[in-house]
Amino acid sequence: MAEDREILREVWDGRVPVCVQLASEDCNTLSAPDPYYLMVPRLSYFPLVMDKVRKHFLRLISSDLQEAEMWLESDGMPLKWHYPVGVLFDLHCGGASLPWALTAHFSHFPEQDLIRCPQGTVVESHFMSSLKEADGLKHRGQIITNMKSKDHKQLWMGLCNDKFDQFWAINRKLMESTPEEGFKFIPFRLHSPSQAPIQRLIRPLTEDGRRVTLADLLLEYLSVSQEGDRVVIQGIEVPHDTPLQWLSEHLSHPDNFLHICYIPLQS
Repeated sequence: MAEDREILREVWDGRVPVCVQLASEDCNTLSAPDPYYLMVPRLSYFPLVMDKVRKHFLRLISSDLQEAEMWLESDGMPLKWHYPVGVLFDLHCGGASLPWALTAHFSHFPEQDLIRCPQGTVVESHFMSSLKEADGLKHRGQIITNMKSKDHKQLWMGLCNDKFDQFWAINRKLMESTPEEGFKFIPFRLHSPSQAPIQRLIRPLTEDGRRVTLADLLLEYLSVSQEGDRVVIQGIEVPHDTPLQWLSEHLSHPDNFLHICYIPLQS
């Protein structure tokens, strides 16, 4: 993968322009406060990048909400913090209008829609769990299990601090495979705007040795599709004849899952 380092770097450097406004029902001032603008890494998670936004709005909300958990909403849809930022952007905005307009809430937490995230360790736990699940699919968990705890920490800190070299120095081990066989299974999640993600077992090669492509996956797991529907990975409408093994090695998120966003035409 050394010759493809430039692709990995381009994916890592992906950013989403965001404009966060405080929910009117939580505002304690007479006039609407200024929104907060920021560029958010596509590969990160919202709880890791919202500290400054929270501090910006704390002085504008009542004292009884100071300790409340902040949650985000896009056009009436609560955003699941355990999805990577880029996945949420592709599902709910897709660049139709920039910057992406979000609303920050400190009250009325939607318990039915969101998992609570009281502290950063919850995000780390979720990330490491996904990473171990992905390696279980790719290598039967052998690589992540044989890593030292400091390697796990380096992966996490590389993501938190947006350090490409720090992260990939360890993550390259999780991407190792033989050209003849590839990974055992491709870790993927197929997202759509109003449904739970689809996750199934799929191999990178057929029994007769043909490379399985994105088109094969979509044909297998999309019950209904029509002309004009979009399939997006890392903000890119990828050619459907691209092999899944290549996509998994180059366009996976730091959790090592290939997050595929299916956006129907009516969305």
